[in-house]
Amino acid sequence: MADDAASFARLRLVRSPRIGPVTYRQLVARFGSAEAALDALPLLAQRGGGQAPALVDPGAVRREIAMTQRLGARYLFLDDVDYPPLLAELENAPPALIVMGDGALLARPCIAMVGARNASAAACRFARQLAQGLAGAGVTVVSGLARGIDTAAHQGSIAGDHGGGTVGVIASGIDIVFPPENRELQARVAAEGLLVAEQPPGAEPLARHFPSRNRIIAGLALGTVVVEAAPRSGSLITARIANEAGREVMAVPGSPLDPRAQGCNLLIREGATLVQGVDDILEMIRPIDPRAVRAPVSGYGAKPPAEPDDADRRRIEQLLGPVPVPVDELIRQAALPGAAVQLVLLELELAGRLERHAGGRVSLR
Repeated sequence: MADDAASFARLRLVRSPRIGPVTYRQLVARFGSAEAALDALPLLAQRGGGQAPALVDPGAVRREIAMTQRLGARYLFLDDVDYPPLLAELENAPPALIVMGDGALLARPCIAMVGARNASAAACRFARQLAQGLAGAGVTVVSGLARGIDTAAHQGSIAGDHGGGTVGVIASGIDIVFPPENRELQARVAAEGLLVAEQPPGAEPLARHFPSRNRIIAGLALGTVVVEAAPRSGSLITARIANEAGREVMAVPGSPLDPRAQGCNLLIREGATLVQGVDDILEMIRPIDPRAVRAPVSGYGAKPPAEPDDADRRRIEQLLGPVPVPVDELIRQAALPGAAVQLVLLELELAGRLERHAGGRVSLR
């Protein structure tokens, strides 16, 4: 529940400007709690050469909590015991999720299924059959409630009396339906499966929210199956995130004459597992022993601080510029402890002077 003091502070930290998933994780890991992190923000930003970010109004947080409860939804925070451990493995795992439905579905083996919105009828039928077969084998199917393949995946895994189920991850608030034609399906997913949102209630599905949603889809699953996708599509972004996280990437081959199959064929050429049926997917996830899946490492106990001095800060700032550079490279060239470099980067980010990029890279604004 998000009505106690600790959870209220966590949500306030999550919703405040300049506090992204990576920053949130570092702040709570360093100071031991969201309350302590909130108190430390002004000093950190001052050291970074700027003003502390304006914290979100407490009244807005209370209204969000009240709205979430009225909708029958609940919060999952990164350090909760029932937060999905595979998702917690991502460096940029969402600090807070809003969920509605059966949370037990996340404790089962999960497979993500994504693909083209303008998918062919044959591909939709095949995706629906795959999803139904996976659900019958006790596997939870995760998708994004979009048109085309996503819709077929949810329909297949939610239909009938089987041991699996479906999880729908949306790019909007949990009370917003997109696309509108999936209103009934989204309601069924919330009632019979699990609906997941990172954005607060009332948030519209903006373009920048979809890549964030894709990382959740990939992060929840042991592997991602792509069924029809253009070479430059959100489905391939999801596959790339899965690959970077060390998860299985699988693809259904298609005709080289169909542009919608080019993305899948490209994935297979680059090493993705070719999928012709449910058994191909089950074979990829069966060898994974649940004991080999690491529990989320919270690290929220206060650690001995590595305090850089002014000379260290100047050295790190001199190494930064407008071109994104990997944090590991900064640590190597600065010849400083990683914790010290991370603290300086955190200070610069809270001061509004640092921007984080994909792949663990940073640059000055």
